[in-house]
Amino acid sequence: MRFIHAADLHLDSPLSGLRERAGEQADKLIGATRRAFEKLVDFAVDEAVDLVVIAGDVFDGDWPDHGTGLFFVKMLARLNAAGIPVAMIRGNHDAASVISRRLTWPGNVREFSSRVPETWTLSDLGIAIHGQSFADRAIPQNLAAGYPEPVPGLFNIGILHTSATGRPGHDTYAPCELRDLLSKGYDYWALGHVHTREVLCEEPYVIFPGNLQGRHVNEPGAKGFTLVTVEGGRIRQVETIPVDVVRWARIVVDVSSASALDETCPLIGRALKAAVDGADGRMLAIRLVLTGACPAHRALAGDPERLEAECSSLALQAQGDVWIERVDVETVAPETASTASEGFNDLVQLLHDVRTDPDERTVIRDALEQGLGKLPAGARSKSGLEDLAPEQLERILADAEALLLHHLTTEPVQL
Repeated sequence: MRFIHAADLHLDSPLSGLRERAGEQADKLIGATRRAFEKLVDFAVDEAVDLVVIAGDVFDGDWPDHGTGLFFVKMLARLNAAGIPVAMIRGNHDAASVISRRLTWPGNVREFSSRVPETWTLSDLGIAIHGQSFADRAIPQNLAAGYPEPVPGLFNIGILHTSATGRPGHDTYAPCELRDLLSKGYDYWALGHVHTREVLCEEPYVIFPGNLQGRHVNEPGAKGFTLVTVEGGRIRQVETIPVDVVRWARIVVDVSSASALDETCPLIGRALKAAVDGADGRMLAIRLVLTGACPAHRALAGDPERLEAECSSLALQAQGDVWIERVDVETVAPETASTASEGFNDLVQLLHDVRTDPDERTVIRDALEQGLGKLPAGARSKSGLEDLAPEQLERILADAEALLLHHLTTEPVQL
């Protein structure tokens, strides 16, 4: 008997502003969550698996229309036609109180109640599945504590959407300790909510499979589902099956040897080619991070438009499907850097004094906070400036200094 354990599909997860930034590649990114689930269904049908388990967050939130639900029904109907049952629960993103629209699922689907834990027995497969959906987005209580006893003589699977003991980047929902899960005596725990694959225990297996498709740079690497093979009531094999169609990556390139922007290109190009070679033919969405103390710092930070164009050009030359999501310049000017004249040195010193003077930094920070406070809801978070921590403010000031000095040294003075 083989079953698929998946979670956190987040179908049609909104990616605000992506079409404007990604251009012709936007459609691939926007449709990635659907195509990843299609690949799961293709695998299930082609391999004739016996069961599909989905541990919450099928949807990213309320549907803007019925299109998202209809796509899901279409995929469930394919599994139904192949005789594959589906056990699913709702998580915090698609809790019963969150999704206002409803569709009737095909007959092969069992969606577990949000009121009390339930058990679904599939006698022909020798399986008992226990689960409970989220009634509301925020579930502070330990749902696992109320799960029923295992059914004797059957392979018992628990489905739970939970933050467990807490994970960075994930809100605390239905918290529980590992001992709470182990005490139930189930043969397998199918968890959801955490988007990075994690095996909490192997006797019995307690697994977060991660999400099917990364949605941003903080969800990098291969994504997919877990395939579990059971023989004689015991787990014989646990496999990770990647189905992501777009792979996110944060690539750090040390450009300390470069004295000019042109000299960074071979370094960046090699890093992009290596990423393409390791992407298994998938589209890559890459955030480039340039580091190192180098004479090219002023040109890199001072001319972001040309830098981004050069990086996009290098992506085209990497012979893969690559989108440069962003270029972060974290280089610094070497301490030995010299300036052109005494007057220019005075300007550099003035800029340095502004950056290091606590009172000046406070004035600048207050002005930035006032401007950021006028941004539309969500825009500040997407800019990465939700918290103007000291290191973020330092990077903003350093970039502003490099931008000013670059233009003063490269643009002709108009008399």
